[in-house]
Amino acid sequence: MRTELQQKIDLKTKPQGSLGQLEDIALQVGLIQKTLSPSIKNPSMLIFAADHGLADEGVSPFPKEVTWQMVMNFVAGGAAINVFCRKNGVNLKVVDAGVDFDFPADSPVVSAKIARGSRNMRHEPAMTMAECEAAINQGRNLVKNEVLAGCNTIGFGEMGIGNTSAASLLMHRFMGLTIEECVGAGAGMHGERFQHKLNILKEVSEKYNPTTPLETLATFGGIEIAMMVGAYLEAANQGMMILVDGFISTSALLAANAMNPSVREHCIFCHYSNEQGHGKMLNFFNADPILKLRLRLGEGSGAALAVPIIESAIAFLNEMASFAGAGVSNGN
Repeated sequence: MRTELQQKIDLKTKPQGSLGQLEDIALQVGLIQKTLSPSIKNPSMLIFAADHGLADEGVSPFPKEVTWQMVMNFVAGGAAINVFCRKNGVNLKVVDAGVDFDFPADSPVVSAKIARGSRNMRHEPAMTMAECEAAINQGRNLVKNEVLAGCNTIGFGEMGIGNTSAASLLMHRFMGLTIEECVGAGAGMHGERFQHKLNILKEVSEKYNPTTPLETLATFGGIEIAMMVGAYLEAANQGMMILVDGFISTSALLAANAMNPSVREHCIFCHYSNEQGHGKMLNFFNADPILKLRLRLGEGSGAALAVPIIESAIAFLNEMASFAGAGVSNGN
């Protein structure tokens, strides 16, 4: 399949390699879908939202109430991810994975609440093993529902005050890097507040010694991150194309990859986040992200923005004439 796809790309009416990264994307999408004529069908974006007990330690400049308030903004259509999904034809669903709030019964929020937020990691693991496994299973089930609706391309976003701390800890453990190499400003921690965040995360890291990927995720993750891990695992199992967003989403991928390394083969890395540490994650996966726009918003925003470029790569593969078909000499 790789040889046939590469030949199809090379015989288009252009110098070989002249479409640069678009050629790499076309090849990868064809390999993911196991076809010479790939397509994007009913693309979806799932945003997983949950609160974090560690937010009580002042690791974010925002109060945790912002989690549920932003979820309401998502369902009202007012966030950046809403704008980008509307613009690029991506179906958006917002999932209550573990928000410490009761959403109205008539709200379009998908109810998948495992608990009212994770526990404070400074005192106890973020999740019990049972909670972590339940979150993973919920993520799997949500992806199965998207497949039943005809979706073959899916992206994952997140919302959760304090979740850059959880992501930094997961990166620290799964990649074997120092805390300093993994911790960034998040939603805007600078100066003494950043040092406080760093000190808290060092204390949390030194408190625990999990030995398996699942135990590491339960100890240091968040409910929305664990649900995303399940979503990654199931999307790969279903043969879907996975659009990888930024720092938090890639931290979930680190956990999913530790559980099943074949997940990586299904991933298109959509952007290079401006959050400290994301570049190291991308290097870990040997990834060449599509966009570099200094984003550090989360929500799946970078993944949604990359969709038109991926569609363009597919379009040239499917619609551009070959030298033979166009009657153009290819120089051979």
